[in-house]
Amino acid sequence: MSPKELPALVDAASHAAFAAGREILTVYGTDFTSEQKADKSPLTEADKRAHNAIVAALASTGLPVLSEEGKTLGTAERQAWQRYWLVDPLDGTKEFIKRNGEFTVNIALMERDDLPAGVLGAARPIAGVLYVPVKDLLYFAWEGGGAYRQHDAATHAAASAYERASHADRLPVTDQRPAFTIVASRSHQSPETEAFIQRMEARHGSIALASMGSALKICLVAEGAADVYPRYAPTMEWDTAAGHAIVNESGRKLIDITTGAPMRYNKHELVNNWFIVE
Repeated sequence: MSPKELPALVDAASHAAFAAGREILTVYGTDFTSEQKADKSPLTEADKRAHNAIVAALASTGLPVLSEEGKTLGTAERQAWQRYWLVDPLDGTKEFIKRNGEFTVNIALMERDDLPAGVLGAARPIAGVLYVPVKDLLYFAWEGGGAYRQHDAATHAAASAYERASHADRLPVTDQRPAFTIVASRSHQSPETEAFIQRMEARHGSIALASMGSALKICLVAEGAADVYPRYAPTMEWDTAAGHAIVNESGRKLIDITTGAPMRYNKHELVNNWFIVE
């Protein structure tokens, strides 16, 4: 893909994220209810409306969309794709239900990687947008173009990716922290996470803990507010791909603990291995 194509696709993803954000906030202000999916995770009207808005907005790109709220697709069909969108229309539905504002719209542009396709995956993220509707805050990145954080993002919806970048904060924003900072999930703790924290305490002495919902935890490392995010609990590919693209361009990395290499995507099963962002 040429360098000129990526920013245009980031534009499309940003517009899709803003459209999803509008739908989410419309539901957020009502007395909504939630249902339970087969995997016991919650689902609201906002998830469905955000999915529909994103699919409609991305249709003009001509690329297939793999979404948490979309239909189930076979492995052979998915792994034949050269490029596709990987989408979580509403990441942090539990946070949405709690009304704490810590939920995001995640849209990643994926491309076949240089390794053979197989059980462990076939693709990598080359661009991503991660939008926080309640704060009108957008994180975005594309390969070779850098990673950025923009406030009041939807008010500049007509801006191109280059224009948006020129008015945004380049990531990381800062590397100055009073103590080694670990970001951990508010909803998912595990003995492995606690053991990791203990190892970091032994190595660094005084440490600080940060807690955040949804894929915002990845962005805390990308922007320099945290040193590391260990994830010893289940996630799906659409939970991490957009953040992974942003982390890559901020000079950080998202490592699959099982393989010791960057996370691969479009696996036979769309469940991620445990990982560390640092």
